[in-house]
Amino acid sequence: MIAIYPGSFDPITLGHIDIIERGAKLFDKVIVAVLSNPSKNPLFSVDQRLEQISECTQHIQNVKVDSFVGLTVEYAKLHHAGVLLRGLRVLSDFEKELQMAHTNKTLNQEIETVFLATTKEYSFLSSSIVKEIAQFGGSINHLVSANIARDMYQKYQNK
Repeated sequence: MIAIYPGSFDPITLGHIDIIERGAKLFDKVIVAVLSNPSKNPLFSVDQRLEQISECTQHIQNVKVDSFVGLTVEYAKLHHAGVLLRGLRVLSDFEKELQMAHTNKTLNQEIETVFLATTKEYSFLSSSIVKEIAQFGGSINHLVSANIARDMYQKYQNK
């Protein structure tokens, strides 16, 4: 079975990578799908995020990295995926994700959403937190892979 792990991944964190690695053990193929959201002002372009994620996941054989615009369920249908993979950190994530899972089910009855609880060491971690720490020069080496830390420090030095 094919699973889609959608998100903005701006930037991808070790928490995201944990979900991808664990998802890759459960499904035949995991497509990490970077959503191009015109209403957001991302730190990295979609192409940069695709390159970053590819580098972070190159050790996982059954992972593909791609991008899309539009509805996740339509993207899933296009790629013959039966599952949307989502990570949960805290209770507030569950409320939002459950609402989205129900909404997606109304759009495509064939799609299932599978939630993986984030491992406890990453339960606090978000891309927003990583950006804030990096922006003020704090260490993010324990939150993201080395290539992401490098790219973020370069990005904030140039701002």
